[in-house]
Amino acid sequence: MRLPLDPRRGDSQLVDGRGRRKSVSVTLSSERDHLVAASETVTLVLGADSPLPESAADVEDLVRLLRGHVAQLGARIAIGSPVLMRAQQLTSEAIPEGYMPSRVHLVKLAEATKELMAHLERGGPGPIRSKRERRWWKPKINVLRAAVFVVALACLVFAASVPRT
Repeated sequence: MRLPLDPRRGDSQLVDGRGRRKSVSVTLSSERDHLVAASETVTLVLGADSPLPESAADVEDLVRLLRGHVAQLGARIAIGSPVLMRAQQLTSEAIPEGYMPSRVHLVKLAEATKELMAHLERGGPGPIRSKRERRWWKPKINVLRAAVFVVALACLVFAASVPRT
């Protein structure tokens, strides 16, 4: 992602050459759907019309992108899923040396990412955290102090009501 070279003031304002502010709509790449971004990268690697990367730097860039997609998509899949474990195993391996082994590794990683996308689209095992997760009420400190005071007062009243012998 290339950043513009224009001077900025704040997040949503550009300054033109005369010092005047111009409003700019900011779109973040993280707002894009992860499935769409992963699909684009996988198509770039596995597409029928896409050629093999020419340099080792191109392979490293594509592997880095695919590793990021596996991490983002893997957060939506339950831990221990065989599809996720295979993809994570491929991401943890180093890029092999040589022209053909590095390209084979790239293609395998793209296929594993494609399987993750298919698994998510099918609606495989749900995400790690569900949206309807029960949240416990966390009391504030003054509520806790009041509860301790009431318990102490109840103990005092009970102790005073017990007959002395």
